Amino acid sequence: MAETIRVEAQRVPFTSNPAEDLAADLRRAEVFAKLMDSQFDVGGVKVGLDALVGLIPVAGDAVSALIGLYPLYLARKHGLGKIVMGRMLMNLGVDFLAGSVPVAGDLLDVFVKANLKNVELLKKAAARDGRIG
Repeated sequence: MAETIRVEAQRVPFTSNPAEDLAADLRRAEVFAKLMDSQFDVGGVKVGLDALVGLIPVAGDAVSALIGLYPLYLARKHGLGKIVMGRMLMNLGVDFLAGSVPVAGDLLDVFVKANLKNVELLKKAAARDGRIG
C-alpha cells in the first residue's frame, strides 16, 4: 500500500523588533545594489545589471530606474527622512538621465552607481538615527 505523508504548515512569526527588520532590509538592499551596480567584472571594471539592461534603448533605463526605487521604499518604510529620500531620488535621476544618452550614456551607466550610493545613504541615515551600529 502507498503511504501518505502529511506535512503541516508552520507559521513563521514576523519579527517585532524594528532594528532587526531594518538590518535585514539593509542586507537585502546591499545584495540588490551589488547585483545592479557591481556584480560582474568585465575587463577589470565592475558592472552590474543596470549597465547591461541599460543597453536596451529607452526601456532599459526605465526598468533600471523602477528597480532602483527599492531603497527609496525602504527609506520611507523605516522613516529615514525626506532629505535622504530626496538625495536618493537625485542619484536615480542622474543615473536615468545619464543612461538615456545614446552610447555615452551606456558608458556612464558603468560608472554612475546610484544603487550603491543609495544603500550607503540608507546605512548612514540609520546609523545617524542610532538604529544600527
